[in-house]
Amino acid sequence: MDDTPLSVSNTHKPGDSYVQSFARGLEVIRSFSAAAPQQTLSEVAARTGLTRAGARRILLTLQTLGYLESDGRLFRLTPRILDLGFAYLSSMPIWDLAEPLMEALTDRVHESCSAAVLDGLDIVYVLRVHTHKIMSTNLAVGSRLPAFWTSLGRVLLAELPEQELRARLAALPRQQFTRHTVLDDATLLARIAQARAQGWCLVDQELEEGLISVAAPLKNRAGQVVAALNISGQANRTSTEMLREQLLPELLATAQTISRMLGTRRP
Repeated sequence: MDDTPLSVSNTHKPGDSYVQSFARGLEVIRSFSAAAPQQTLSEVAARTGLTRAGARRILLTLQTLGYLESDGRLFRLTPRILDLGFAYLSSMPIWDLAEPLMEALTDRVHESCSAAVLDGLDIVYVLRVHTHKIMSTNLAVGSRLPAFWTSLGRVLLAELPEQELRARLAALPRQQFTRHTVLDDATLLARIAQARAQGWCLVDQELEEGLISVAAPLKNRAGQVVAALNISGQANRTSTEMLREQLLPELLATAQTISRMLGTRRP
């Protein structure tokens, strides 16, 4: 039996430069989650598409390196795995610049503030400043949400070339998260085009009932969008009008300040 991970497509392997064993190791790490915080060898093999022998070699290697621990039957990640994620965060000086400004923004508007980057069809949270819980699921640094139905995601998608945007849209699984969720291509593209034209995006309860948010892009010194910043709140106490008229100016000012500190003046 071939022990290639099921989620790894041959079309994404760049010939001889592709290190399959390394890819399999990452697949094993990704198999652990809130839903599967600890797993047996058989469970890891089933989730990754590896043989038991292949999964065992990788699990024991990760255990030897200190990224996993085991009681002899169950494997679980160790805190050392955080080194991999923090290596990304520490390599981006933007987060050191952004955090105090996001904290000040949260203090002014009394709403949660987040920064995220685009990864495929998802956004990945890289920095969060909380005031209170705003979603039914816990979101932390590293959490993912579908980009097409979040304000952060639409701001980031708006910067993609049209051909790339349409390719991602074609690969998008559709799910009716709420009665407000937009699913048709034309409307999604129109919402993203609007975000591109106005330089910000407001999403009203498309991902979760009661959740409303507005986002703006963060740009580097070359004028490239490297992340997005948003304010999120509850629709029962923060209307779209309030978000647009009172909170959006504060968000745009903060995004502009962070971008300026990165060496770029936002248009």
